[in-house]
Amino acid sequence: MRQIKIAPSIMCADFLHLERDIRRLEKGGAGFFHFDVMDGIFVPNITMGTDILKAVRAITRLPLDAHLMISCPERYIEEFIKAGSNIVCIHAESTVHLDRLLQIIKKSGVKSAVALNPSTPLNCLKYVLDKLDIILIMAVNPGFAGQAFIPSTVEKVRELRLMLQENGAEHIEIEVDGCINDSTIAMLLEAGANIFVGGTSGVFIRGMDISLALLQRYKNARKSLEKICREGDERLKKWWKG
Repeated sequence: MRQIKIAPSIMCADFLHLERDIRRLEKGGAGFFHFDVMDGIFVPNITMGTDILKAVRAITRLPLDAHLMISCPERYIEEFIKAGSNIVCIHAESTVHLDRLLQIIKKSGVKSAVALNPSTPLNCLKYVLDKLDIILIMAVNPGFAGQAFIPSTVEKVRELRLMLQENGAEHIEIEVDGCINDSTIAMLLEAGANIFVGGTSGVFIRGMDISLALLQRYKNARKSLEKICREGDERLKKWWKG
């Protein structure tokens, strides 16, 4: 059976008590930690660099996912790998040499991922599927937490899962980032995603313990998956059962 993974977004954590939050998220079953790296150019916000990732690497054994929302990602890929990234995700829109950069990531021995903004079509991935471990679909326009979910994301994920099945690339996992909560997780599971970035909508909820919030998201996601495995599309059921 394939696994549901929820990856808490470190951007949403309390930086004054970061180690405390890491421990609570580990207790809640975090699949890995997601680092939203923004440069203020590719997206309209500035967040974190390699120093934060390196600090977290020193206190956890869980995988670290560097989501590079930056211009010219080729300048920093190796730096994030050296800092301890287990997954490096670049945006298809950020480079004209996507194949070359994915080769660099794969040769380094870490997992490779590509992210697509909401308006970016899936066909840009057709000739790089053999170099991918994860595809990240943005359910919001990247830059800021707390945005509304873009409804067309569900159909985009469904089309992507079908595309992967038709091209013998079913091993590639689909991750979704943006407004992840019980409702959107249920829809996205049914469409074929299995990794979800947990932000302010589902994990870092004001007034709620983040460990308990994460446990609750997993509990409800598993209920949704049980229903899919009973009543869902046969192709999708087969994929989930591995």
